Amino acid sequence: MLRRACVRASVLPPTVTRVNLSRRCSKTACRQPAVATLTYVYSDRAAVLGPLATYAEPHSYDLCSKHATGLTAPRGWDVVRLATEFPEPQPTPDDLLALADAVREAGRPRRAIPEAVPIAEPFVAGEVRRGHLRVLRGSSEG
Repeated sequence: MLRRACVRASVLPPTVTRVNLSRRCSKTACRQPAVATLTYVYSDRAAVLGPLATYAEPHSYDLCSKHATGLTAPRGWDVVRLATEFPEPQPTPDDLLALADAVREAGRPRRAIPEAVPIAEPFVAGEVRRGHLRVLRGSSEG
């Protein structure tokens, strides 16, 4: 994701903070690329470990090869392994196109953003303006 920072009329150069072409392992503190997807089938009391899913799902867990091969299930549960080898995923054309778009966007010349011209508000008699608030003076009703 590209982030742009603007300071008044001057524009800072864009920075690409890290283009992530692959998903990472879901285990805490593991930064290895994911190669397998773990899902739980609660009705069958089974943990299903298969190849990396095409899309990240909210109730599935991506695992690296170390965590996928060392997976154990809770007592009374079965582990169903749909794949025994987990090759490193290769970049897909979509990943390469996303990277090319990010590089193209970062290389575009930036235009200075013109400063906003304050709009004069009509003066109303008996009105005092303080910041964004207005105090209207009128006859006191009793």
